[in-house]
Amino acid sequence: MLGGDMNDEITDRADDFAGVPDELERLWTPHRMVYIEGENKPPDGTAETCPFCRLPQGDDEAGLIVHRDELAYAVLNLYPYSPGHLLICPYRHVADYTDLTYQERDAVARLTSEAMTVIRAASAPHGFNLGINQGAVAGAGIAAHLHQHVVPRWSGDANFLPVIGQTKAVPQLLGDTWRLLRKTWVDLTAPDVVRHNVVGTDVTGSDTTGQEPH
Repeated sequence: MLGGDMNDEITDRADDFAGVPDELERLWTPHRMVYIEGENKPPDGTAETCPFCRLPQGDDEAGLIVHRDELAYAVLNLYPYSPGHLLICPYRHVADYTDLTYQERDAVARLTSEAMTVIRAASAPHGFNLGINQGAVAGAGIAAHLHQHVVPRWSGDANFLPVIGQTKAVPQLLGDTWRLLRKTWVDLTAPDVVRHNVVGTDVTGSDTTGQEPH
């Protein structure tokens, strides 16, 4: 029976439907359709309606902003692909990577590096997916305001297909993730704590060798 009302008992019977059995488990997330179909998708247009422009004007915890820099900030994705999925956003409302100033590109790159360091310290992922979707056709949910994805990955957490398919099991609540990453970011950038990514450079990107950057 494919039409009409189908209760849990009917949908649990695999032999009622066509398909080739495999060893994969399915996580059905119909609540995400309000985003996919546009009902809960934020407007994509002017700076006045852009959520990435409005977020910095409010409270960090309410907006899930983990860290602020002078030209860019790091915020948890409201629809994460994995725990700790961050978005690095310039404050300025700009759509294309080539429209960023040199200073803004440096800020986005620096925060991306810091975010990886913080996530590694907080939850020890085995790898990362990094990327910027340029344009709606390329998969950008909010194409009018550029944002860099920092997606932590763990062995056995599936492949990158859930990112494309927009369905993923996330075992940690956003509020818990925010508190963990916020505290770790503060701890790693405290004045009395220096964590080196490369010789002479702390996680804030500051040169600690006393030499002028080239």
